[in-house]
Amino acid sequence: MRTLKRIFHLGENTKMALATLREHKARSVLTVLGVVIAVVVLILVFSIMYGVDKDMRAFLEDFGTDTLFIFKFDPGIRVGRLSQEERQRKPLTIEDAEAIKDECTSVRAVTTEVAWSFQPGPRTFIPSAKVGSKEVFNIQFEGATPSYEAVQNAHMAMGRFFSEAEDMHRAEVAVLGWDLADTLFPDHHAVGKTVQVSGMTFEIIGVIEKRKGVFLRDSSADKEVIIPYRTYKKHRPQDKENMISVQAEPGLKVAAEDEVRGVLRRRRGDGFHKQDSFGLTSAEAMSEQFRGIMGMVALITVVISSVGLLVGGVGVMNIMLMSVTERTHEIGVRKAIGARRTDVIRQFLIEAVLLTGMGGVMGVLLALLLVLILNLVLPSVPAAVPAWAVGVAVVAAMGVGLFFGMYPAVKAARLDPVEALRYE
Repeated sequence: MRTLKRIFHLGENTKMALATLREHKARSVLTVLGVVIAVVVLILVFSIMYGVDKDMRAFLEDFGTDTLFIFKFDPGIRVGRLSQEERQRKPLTIEDAEAIKDECTSVRAVTTEVAWSFQPGPRTFIPSAKVGSKEVFNIQFEGATPSYEAVQNAHMAMGRFFSEAEDMHRAEVAVLGWDLADTLFPDHHAVGKTVQVSGMTFEIIGVIEKRKGVFLRDSSADKEVIIPYRTYKKHRPQDKENMISVQAEPGLKVAAEDEVRGVLRRRRGDGFHKQDSFGLTSAEAMSEQFRGIMGMVALITVVISSVGLLVGGVGVMNIMLMSVTERTHEIGVRKAIGARRTDVIRQFLIEAVLLTGMGGVMGVLLALLLVLILNLVLPSVPAAVPAWAVGVAVVAAMGVGLFFGMYPAVKAARLDPVEALRYE
């Protein structure tokens, strides 16, 4: 019975709070404007970070969880410039890759890649792919050993990958990324045709399936022309920088990483007390590094949004204090006919929570609309609203109302009913 009575009182207080908000629509909206803006910023930023993080993990996991990447310096996400020591390191070689394959028992396959984008110094060579009158600029042009297909988990959509024989004989053949092939050959009949890459002509023997992910794929991964490693070196012998990718045996990634590190340290003369003169990472490690960066951005976003919520909370408190003054006579009447202090406090707290809660809902709806527009206008920037972000935003907004509405509610409850009834 007592529970039913509490529910009844809660319903009555809610109705009274809604009636008060309806009477002052413009003032209510202006009061929670700071809350609305804070919620919009919070959800919008979290949506972009959530979408990019999901996209990044899908892109990296597409290469396989047992894949290791080795370069002259750390091939992961970098912050800041290379050190002098990193710039002076000697390049990795195809002989290093062959040594890893021969000496590491936990390694299943190894591939070596060389690309114009790996090379230091000014970009004097920026390749383009041309077929007839169609030309695509700023493509990823690289050479790779035939094991690239297995190590990089490159599934063929059409045709085949090049063979060991074609690599050894420096055959003028090429494999295209999906987006590049789709642009140059809308009819999807690329195999058997030829493509010109900055004046060099290659026969197209295959097209790689579209990679997972959108944000990173648009940059290069599906706009690539891959030719045999030795064919590339024949055309561009000046490109010395190589990247080595290693596919570990299932479940032996940690062991493979230790073995690879030992082989390379010995071959490169890294002393016992010296750090690695190369960078070694994995798709999983890069994903974790990226999530760490996203976490820092999320923390900054929360701090900025908290300022907006604080401003909105101060506004709510000011309006509620004004409301207490305006409704002093009403409060006196309620207390004179038997309303307790807790009833008055409950009434004003419900009003404050509803006010900021409605601001939170308005912010969520506006943020959802903005995310929808963003996905339509910029499809290359993945954005998805996680359900937890909506819940957190609304609860945080209601919490602001509860916190900043407490002082006005207590002040209203402490009014002397006799003095309140005299107030005009």
